[in-house]
Amino acid sequence: MIDSRVSEDGSTIRRRRECEQCGERFNTFETAELKLPAVAKSDGRREAFDERKLRTSFERALQKRPVASEAVDVAVRAVLDDLRRSGEREVPSLRVGELVMRELKKLDQVAYVRFASVYRSFADVQAFREEIEMLERDLPVLEGLQLPLLGDAGARKRKL
Repeated sequence: MIDSRVSEDGSTIRRRRECEQCGERFNTFETAELKLPAVAKSDGRREAFDERKLRTSFERALQKRPVASEAVDVAVRAVLDDLRRSGEREVPSLRVGELVMRELKKLDQVAYVRFASVYRSFADVQAFREEIEMLERDLPVLEGLQLPLLGDAGARKRKL
């Protein structure tokens, strides 16, 4: 081995190696395989954590939204890191959903409401309205980073 470096996020190690037979140099990337907790479903079933399902949840909520794939990767990693740090052998699926919602709230408010509508089983338009009002109250639109959920509320009221 010639050189070894930890990645910026600390999740991988890049090693520069040299073949002992031919002298060719190459890189290897190593990650620690950390066991994620099992997921306890609301119907009582237990299943192994599936990172693909987690990523699919993000992608569905963010479909046709202006969010970079790198930002999605960071959000997925944040959920995985939280689950690993918990040290638990099993987590309720509700906890995973809450972690996803936390990250979606940072990424895109529309995606957050999409996910929340399914996750919390909104029954009617009033439930959507309440969630949007709570979101706007708790997390003001970040200047230039996200579009407002309902546009300019003042302009909308003036038109009515």
